[in-house]
Amino acid sequence: MYDPCEKGPVAVVNKRTRREQAPPDESYHYPPELLRLLIETIPRLCRSKRDVLTFFHGAGVNRSFTNDLRAQLNADPDSLNKFDIARSVLTRMNEDGDRSLSARRKLVQYVTEFEDFSLCWPNQRLEAQGLVAEIRDVVNKKDSFTRINQERQAEARKRSEVSRLQVEEAQQRIKIFEEIKRDLYGLFAVTDPQKRGSMLEDVLNRFFKASGVLIRQAFARTGPTGTGIVEQIDGAIEVGGHIYLVEMKWHSQPLGVEDVSRHIVRVGGRGDCRGILISQSGYTAPAVEECKAALKDMVFVLFTLEEIVLLFERDDDFEGLLRKKVQVATLDKNPLRIILE
Repeated sequence: MYDPCEKGPVAVVNKRTRREQAPPDESYHYPPELLRLLIETIPRLCRSKRDVLTFFHGAGVNRSFTNDLRAQLNADPDSLNKFDIARSVLTRMNEDGDRSLSARRKLVQYVTEFEDFSLCWPNQRLEAQGLVAEIRDVVNKKDSFTRINQERQAEARKRSEVSRLQVEEAQQRIKIFEEIKRDLYGLFAVTDPQKRGSMLEDVLNRFFKASGVLIRQAFARTGPTGTGIVEQIDGAIEVGGHIYLVEMKWHSQPLGVEDVSRHIVRVGGRGDCRGILISQSGYTAPAVEECKAALKDMVFVLFTLEEIVLLFERDDDFEGLLRKKVQVATLDKNPLRIILE
């Protein structure tokens, strides 16, 4: 339910300071429209003056607000009417600030949930029902605004949480790429060719995974009987809806025709697959020509490890670099064009 007494953003200070330095904070009080309606309604819900006092007590109003009024009624019943009592109690509650916050909340709820109008004077019953309905309408309108504000706040919190998660993900991504970059640079100090080649596969597959394109890491296909490895593939990635089989080589000499041909055969045997070959030592001219000839049957691109290193240095996008390489390979029939700009 709408809380007409909800405390606003102004800090709580002592009464003397609040009176001297700032006007009253209306967020502590019933809004004027609601205060007027309560003063008009509560007396019509009660048949007698003492019933009005009882109504307030039933709503949880502290007796300190009503003791003098009850004493005055006992001394002189005609000195007050029901509306005087309601106005005095509600005004006192409104001026009591924080201390009566809970009582003001409960009183509004007490009135809006009032249903037994048989206790009202017959000639005031319909008017009382109308006033309670009007208070409910005011409260419901405020409820709508409150819900809208709550939804906005929830959405703001959600956006803030999404933003926080994005920042954390970005930071984690940077950390992962820094680790991959460090391990890639560390390969240049490894002298064992077999170990270095295996480590290169691991580093680049981690790179593809962090880039969100890795499908499978190194895998082998065996023969029909399940014995004997028919072919070994370093990894498979998917970019732009296309699957690429990836081969990675770290040899002491540029790759020759035999080295590239094996991968061309693997790719050609899989229909719509495309091929990527990455070499630390470069390629011989005949090997490049062999790949160029294969372009009539498939998309096949050659990378140098230098291009991958530069990609790390610039924190560039691998997918963007691959698109450029594929474009040059298919349009210019050049599978090796080094794209470092």
